[in-house]
Amino acid sequence: MTQPVSSTVPSRKRVPLAIAAFVSLACASLAAHAAPLDHHGIRIEVIGEGAPVLMIPGLNSGADTWRETCLALRAPAADHSGPGLPIQCHLVQLPGFAGLAKVDGESFLPVMRDQLLDYVVEHNLQGMTVVGHSLGGSLALDMAIKQPDAFGKLVIVDSLPYFAAAQNPAATVAQITPMAEQMRSGMLGIDEAMYVAQTDASVLGMAQAPERVETLKQWGRNSDRTVTAQAMYELMTTDLRGELGAVSSPTLVLGSWAAYKPYGATQESTRQIFVDQYAKLPGVRVEMSEAGYHFLMWDDPQWLQAQMRGFLAATP
Repeated sequence: MTQPVSSTVPSRKRVPLAIAAFVSLACASLAAHAAPLDHHGIRIEVIGEGAPVLMIPGLNSGADTWRETCLALRAPAADHSGPGLPIQCHLVQLPGFAGLAKVDGESFLPVMRDQLLDYVVEHNLQGMTVVGHSLGGSLALDMAIKQPDAFGKLVIVDSLPYFAAAQNPAATVAQITPMAEQMRSGMLGIDEAMYVAQTDASVLGMAQAPERVETLKQWGRNSDRTVTAQAMYELMTTDLRGELGAVSSPTLVLGSWAAYKPYGATQESTRQIFVDQYAKLPGVRVEMSEAGYHFLMWDDPQWLQAQMRGFLAATP
């Protein structure tokens, strides 16, 4: 998770949404559902049968970030606009986050990238779609840069090729690195109570529903501090913008902005940040949620699912 860069559902829509959720769960119970796999410390849960879709969560997040989206996409559309997608979800849980044991190593993102690429090869999942949220979006982009022929489509949710340049496009890795090092040292040096307080505070504004925020707090508390600090350092010092030309996959980028509205952000100004950062990615499509916060899959689920459904169903 990173700091965010849906509106309340009207009462007349609550019953249809509840029915849709019930249908999704009922369909999911009939789907093939294997026990989670362990791939070098990464836990991957496979749901259903069909075209493979790798779904990667963000910083400190659990695989449940994507569970409801997976089930909804596999079920008929809530508005009866189409059948369920014939997809097989591979829900990723990264080590060190949300209670999963960490793996040893000095770096995090490059190791996770390479292990996920290895998973794709080991299970013969060439041409699979990769979906990533926040840190998971950065991993998805890096995977497609390193092995552009291995993937079909990419769906990037509220993630940027260079997080540190969100407010200052001229920022360089060399300029940001000292600040990133100071941030990492500070996270590792404070006492447990202060760290928990800071972790709890960091998720405010990432989701609208209080119960979702509580989930994010618990995930943060259950994440390994050293892994979180290293992952944040690497996110701050990773600039993928210049390498996006290597990506050959059709890419859908879904962005959020509403959490920053009180600070003067508009949908147009925030969209421009995304457009500028993805300028070197051929054929990228950028769409912005009207009111969702960082966890768009929770705050604006029908919009996100409709965007993904149409994109995944379209012929390349």
